[in-house]
Amino acid sequence: MTAKFVSYLRVSTQQQGRSGLGLEAQRAAVVAYVAGRGELLREFVEVETGKGADALERRKELRLALETCRRAGAVLLIAKLDRLARNVHFVSGLIESGCDFIAVDMPNANKVMIQMHAVMSEYERDQISARTKAALAAAKARGVALGRKGMDNLRPNIEERQKAADAFALRLKGIVDGFQTSGLSHRAMAAELNAVGVSAPRGGKWTHGQVQRLLARLS
Repeated sequence: MTAKFVSYLRVSTQQQGRSGLGLEAQRAAVVAYVAGRGELLREFVEVETGKGADALERRKELRLALETCRRAGAVLLIAKLDRLARNVHFVSGLIESGCDFIAVDMPNANKVMIQMHAVMSEYERDQISARTKAALAAAKARGVALGRKGMDNLRPNIEERQKAADAFALRLKGIVDGFQTSGLSHRAMAAELNAVGVSAPRGGKWTHGQVQRLLARLS
C-alpha cells in the first residue's frame, strides 16, 4: 500500500515568505524523502513567527494540514524539526493532535525523542538568551556603549566612520562568538540581539543582512 504524505513548510517572516528563501530547500528535502516511499497529496506553506505558547492555534496552515492528514489517513511531513518549534508546549500539542508526523532530518525519531529534542532546544534557547544578557550587562558595567549611542560619534569622514563601525563590531564580538559556538543561524542571531534590546549599528532592529555584514567585519 502506498504511503500518503502531506507536507508542511514554514518560514518565520513575511520577507522570507515573499522571497521564497528557505522554502525551496525545505520543499526539496520533502520531495527527496517522498520519492520511492509514497505519494505527496498536498503542500501547506506557513509564514509566521511561531513564538508564544499558543503557536499551534495561530498556525492556520498547520491546522489545515493536520485536518487533511486526519481525513486522508496521511502522515504530516516536514523538512526540519526546528521548523515546527523549539517550544515544548507546542510540540506536546502537536503530538496530542493524533496525527503521525515525520521530520526528514530525524526520520527515525519517535515521539519521545521528538519531545526530548524540543526540551533541549528550548533549554538551549533560554541559555543563549541568559548568556547574551549577562554579556551585555558586563559590557555596560565596563562603560561600553552599544546600539545607536555607540555610533553617535561617527564623523562624516569615511575613514572615521569605518573605524567607528569596526569598533562597534568589536564590542559585540564576544556575544557573536557565543552565538556561533551555539550554532545559531544569522537570522537566529538577529532575533537574539533584538530580543535583548541591542540596537543595530544605525538604530532599529537587526536583520539577517546586518548580521552578515557584522560577521564579515569581524572575520
